[in-house]
Amino acid sequence: MEKEFSYVTKLDIKFNHLELIDIPKMVAECKDKWFNQTLTQVNESVVRLGIVEGEYHWHKHDNDDEFFFVLQGRLIIDLEGQTIILNPNEGVTIPKGVMHRPYALQRTVMLMVETSTIQPTGD
Repeated sequence: MEKEFSYVTKLDIKFNHLELIDIPKMVAECKDKWFNQTLTQVNESVVRLGIVEGEYHWHKHDNDDEFFFVLQGRLIIDLEGQTIILNPNEGVTIPKGVMHRPYALQRTVMLMVETSTIQPTGD
């Protein structure tokens, strides 16, 4: 049975190719503490918008790398034995199979690039 989480995760592709993506508008309209929306598909990958505050759970992706890029705020990613702190205009790729827990002490806006088949909550 799949675990249930209190995150708002929208896996539908919100924008077609050649359609303008207005990130500031989406951020202004978001009222959720942990929001994830698939913006567009690029070949076999998707670009997702994350608007987050608080903790996500520890998880990993057995078959997929995951890229995080912070636009606003600060994202902290705990790994086993290491912590990565991302400020605006900084990014990192978490390799497949690595346990990680992202969290943000303040409202943080980020982009994520990952395969279109990834399960955001982990495997």
